[in-house]
Amino acid sequence: MFLLDFIESHKIFLGIISSVIAVVAYIPYFQDIFRGKTKPHIFSWFTWGLLGGITYAAQIIKGAGAGSWANGLTALICLIIAVLSITRGEKQITLTDKLSFSGAILALILWALTKNPLTAVILACLIDTLAYVPTFRKAYSKPFEETLPAFITTTVGIIISLFALEAYSPTTWLYPAVLVFSNSIFIAMLLIRRRLIER
Repeated sequence: MFLLDFIESHKIFLGIISSVIAVVAYIPYFQDIFRGKTKPHIFSWFTWGLLGGITYAAQIIKGAGAGSWANGLTALICLIIAVLSITRGEKQITLTDKLSFSGAILALILWALTKNPLTAVILACLIDTLAYVPTFRKAYSKPFEETLPAFITTTVGIIISLFALEAYSPTTWLYPAVLVFSNSIFIAMLLIRRRLIER
């Protein structure tokens, strides 16, 4: 009961904390990009940035408040990473990457045309999952070319942002919940693949 009361009365504080985590989480990721250790996939990061920006706008309209701030910052960071990936990212683009990217763009168009908020959010979740395919594929074969701490810290920030939401409905909580799920699977895959390669 105390925890619920604390969360309810500290939404702005939780929103600030999740936003700070959203920014701090990507510092090692940017460092690794410039060191040439991490090679982001442009298809994933561009789609995540575009999608994050649109869902941020939808969350604001639906009254998500402080719980949406981290999403807005993350969208901006994803777009910056997409720009960096043009020269510093993964160069091997496969047919699977192209198909998943095309599917994500098609779903984005359908999302723009839908008038039903819940349908839009479900499509957003589908788009985000499709956008993960190129990065997941690349990281499976090259697990040390992704910055693991960035994904772990980002996931923690998203969880905190869920508690910071000022209005709870599938429109506001479903998308970040799917992000937590997708990131957790990705983190687990990286940990397993790294351990297998190190043997």
